[in-house]
Amino acid sequence: MTSYEPRVEHLDVLIVGAGISGIGAGRYLRLEHPGRSFAILEARGASGGTWDLFRYPGVRSDSDLYTFGYAFKPWRDRESIATGSRVLSYLRETVTENGLDAHIRYHHKVLDAHWSSDRARWTVRTERTDPETGAVERVDLTAGWIFCATGYYRYDEGHTPRFEGRDRFRGRIVHPQHWPDDLDHRGKRVVVIGSGATAVTLVPAMAEETAHVTMLQRTPTYIVPVPKEDRLARLLRGLLGDERGHALSRRKNIVRQQLFWRLSRRHPTATRKLIRAANARLLPAGFPVDEHFSPPYDPWDQRLCAAPGGDLFKAIGSGRASVVTDRIATFTEDGILLASGRELPADVIVTATGLDLRLLGGIRLTVDGTEVSPADSLLYRGTMLSGVPNLNLAIGYTHASWTLKIGLLCAYVCRLLAHMDRHGHDTAWPESEPGLPTRPMLDFGAGYVRRALDHLPRQGPEAPWATSTSYHGDRRLLRQEEIADGHLRFSGPATRAATAPAPDRAAPVPDQAARAATAPVPDRAARAATDHATPATAAPDRASVPAGPAPAPGRAPVDGEGGPPLAEETAQDLDADGKTGEVRYGGEEFGGPEANPGLRAATPL
Repeated sequence: MTSYEPRVEHLDVLIVGAGISGIGAGRYLRLEHPGRSFAILEARGASGGTWDLFRYPGVRSDSDLYTFGYAFKPWRDRESIATGSRVLSYLRETVTENGLDAHIRYHHKVLDAHWSSDRARWTVRTERTDPETGAVERVDLTAGWIFCATGYYRYDEGHTPRFEGRDRFRGRIVHPQHWPDDLDHRGKRVVVIGSGATAVTLVPAMAEETAHVTMLQRTPTYIVPVPKEDRLARLLRGLLGDERGHALSRRKNIVRQQLFWRLSRRHPTATRKLIRAANARLLPAGFPVDEHFSPPYDPWDQRLCAAPGGDLFKAIGSGRASVVTDRIATFTEDGILLASGRELPADVIVTATGLDLRLLGGIRLTVDGTEVSPADSLLYRGTMLSGVPNLNLAIGYTHASWTLKIGLLCAYVCRLLAHMDRHGHDTAWPESEPGLPTRPMLDFGAGYVRRALDHLPRQGPEAPWATSTSYHGDRRLLRQEEIADGHLRFSGPATRAATAPAPDRAAPVPDQAARAATAPVPDRAARAATDHATPATAAPDRASVPAGPAPAPGRAPVDGEGGPPLAEETAQDLDADGKTGEVRYGGEEFGGPEANPGLRAATPL
């Protein structure tokens, strides 16, 4: 009897996650590498990521959509701070307009991925759930590259501290990450625990229908009133059209974000006074501003919150909402008893207490049989892990719009894949220098970051190993600087053939399991003896390959070699050239445009 092994599908690129980062990655890949096969795996049953998951009252962006949206898709709504439903519609329009619907596979949860240096590919194990029956089946596939666009937090649960007496409370307790459809808060007394972006959004939205809503915070947060509409952006769009108006508004807001960031870091006392004055103008006379809106840390030590149109301050001024700064002693049957002895009555308690940060979506990785620990890796150019081949993460900014960084990362990965094609490489991995000093990846005081630091990659003292907070600096690093920078190693079939030892015909051929158990892992084995920095001795098939010959006379140079930038930058990205930017430690089959010369001119962006 003949037995047959099931055929495992192979993809050139596997994108994990159909949120704002994964959708952007799919669009860039389809434009810049139309010949490559790819799929977007999404564990849930819908696209949109965060914007489909969060359903709490008032959910909205806390960045303007000219920078939070994509560079290639103009934001056309009147309001620049958008509701969650409008952001979701914008993302799904992007999916349809760029032909990505057929590439998204829903109900596919990626469990683990295993890299084989011999085969130069990932073997990925997934679970596919039947949405009607709930039946789960295993689906394996292989991929040449993994673009991990899973976001930065757990989707299945948020962070909720242990509250004494929680079981005694007779009302409802909900977390914003999983807002129940049947919760009716009209006419109820509501206490929202927390002072971050979610709480600042929830309180004014719920105040319109509740008997009263109280924001209970342990520590104040900087809250900046911002306009709902960008009048200058509307004017620019009216004069120049959607495409150019969007590009100029995006450039304007990038500069504004960077200037405010630098002002905050260089002159924290002055920035604190400016924010306090803006708060005091919108609050009732005699309100204790310093008690409730004066944090004990400097601006941007943690993320600032936005109040569109000053909505939170207006709700407080109307008497429908209030702020209490205190510690929780215990929940009671009818509310919350505070450390001061005061009791807050409540029918509904909302625990807006943060996220549970998790990179890679909890996916387990191995390289040639050795487990990958992200905490033992350095982050290279803000997207790849040292010693891990053919994989990148989508990590956006914490101090500016998330998507600004994601667009740059997508462009970089497309440049890197094109470089590998030109030089016959099928494998690329970053390798850090021996003894490189390291620091936490994020210099950010938010609780959800502090709780996860021991599980996150680290960063080095300077580029390309430093986590940048400068959009213009990242623009140079990711879109303009050479791909082969001396830190990125390459290999391909020719390299492996040239370095492989002659076979011993008398000896048995080792099976895959034995090779996996003995194969060296780049940049990982030796680092265990140091502070995440000493690279392992490179395996014979991991030798760096020369960049290749200079372009032939008459051939135009390509991206990363002094030639024209990517299509999007040429056609419409009017952001600053980055000459004044800076990279500072801080604390989204083969053939592409080079093989299809008419693509860039013919494909609208």
